Amino acid sequence: HVQLVESGGGSVQPGGSLRLSCAASGLLNRAFCMGWYRQAPGKEREGVATLYTGGVSTFYSDSVKGRFVISRDRNKDTFYLQLNNLKPEDTAKYYCGAEITGGGSYCNTVLRRADFRTTGRGTQVTVS
Repeated sequence: HVQLVESGGGSVQPGGSLRLSCAASGLLNRAFCMGWYRQAPGKEREGVATLYTGGVSTFYSDSVKGRFVISRDRNKDTFYLQLNNLKPEDTAKYYCGAEITGGGSYCNTVLRRADFRTTGRGTQVTVS
């Protein structure tokens, strides 16, 4: 049973940075698509970044490419989203997600679908 707990949200000024963390349990060395999506009030859910734990594939939405970086600490089963050069339009609740998969390219599908089989409760990021 996979469980995810996010942390690291907060309030920053435009141009600032934050690092979000996602502590995962229950992965059991299986290959997953891990990632982040966000949702702001009145807006559609948006996939932000995904990472394939069975390889090196990462995917980003066009709106964050070049500013956000997804990574993992294999020793801790912890995943990160580094948010740089933040803009007011990045304000949203950010959710960590996990979905078991057999291939890295599927993570691109998960990104565009902006939905995961398992998600955390989210952490708020406010840029103003």
